[in-house]
Amino acid sequence: MIVVGGEALVDLVPSKSEPGALLPRLGGGPYNVAVAAGRLGVPTAFLSRISADEFGEALVQRLRESNVDTRWLQRGPEPTTLALTSVAADGSAKYTFYVEGTADRLFEVPAELPETTILSLGTLSLVLEPGASAYEELMRRSDVLTVLDPNIRPVLIADPAAYRARFASWLPYVSLLKLSEEDAAWIAQGDPIEAARAWPGPVVLTRGSNGLAVVTDAGELVEVPATAATVVDTIGAGDTVHGALLAWLYTKDIRTVEQLRGLAANDWREALSFAGAAAAITVSRAGAEPPFAAELALNN
Repeated sequence: MIVVGGEALVDLVPSKSEPGALLPRLGGGPYNVAVAAGRLGVPTAFLSRISADEFGEALVQRLRESNVDTRWLQRGPEPTTLALTSVAADGSAKYTFYVEGTADRLFEVPAELPETTILSLGTLSLVLEPGASAYEELMRRSDVLTVLDPNIRPVLIADPAAYRARFASWLPYVSLLKLSEEDAAWIAQGDPIEAARAWPGPVVLTRGSNGLAVVTDAGELVEVPATAATVVDTIGAGDTVHGALLAWLYTKDIRTVEQLRGLAANDWREALSFAGAAAAITVSRAGAEPPFAAELALNN
């Protein structure tokens, strides 16, 4: 089973038809990853603490509708994290977060975990304490293939130098690093490709309209172009890439670091093309709405 750990939240997205109105969209980086993987038909569970408020109930219901196992969720009376989203003319999104005293920050390491094949972590859940230390403990205890997407939100990182040092401490426990070019450049304070070559491979980079790339364990750069799409917004695009990569790895029975590092360039082109096709569907509609497997099949 793929186990995705991290925050679930609600994006407040400006309405295009009603100026000044905000529309609630269910999301959060890890939440979107779990939804994307579950919709693509691979066994997926979500680990998080989700509010018992109305937003929390909607978040849990959407997980279930997306074929995601919710048995290991923690629930609490605290409110749901909110992200005020602004969408630029090109569809890119920026966020302002409301995170004080919210449920997902209080996640605790569970006494028992589902049987795990691939563990996926990332985003705000590895920044905001005390939950960040709990997710970090899961990462350090993991003995399975572990995928990390830091999904940097600089507005929530009070001490960038301390965060960069903490990120470096995670790398020995990470099997596959997936991040945007912008995040790689922010972390490394330099060129993202060179940064990817300096980190333990493989490293997958999302590049917006320039498509996807991976720097393999041997340092080879493998690139695929973006799948053509009419962009409504980019909310959830990178998360869909992440979830689709998890689904591809699971389907191809990639279970160990050795298998991952042994993937050939053509394997990576297949994986990245699959992930890019899934993300193209997500960006073609408002909010983070990853495709189901049948939708992806119809578009290929």
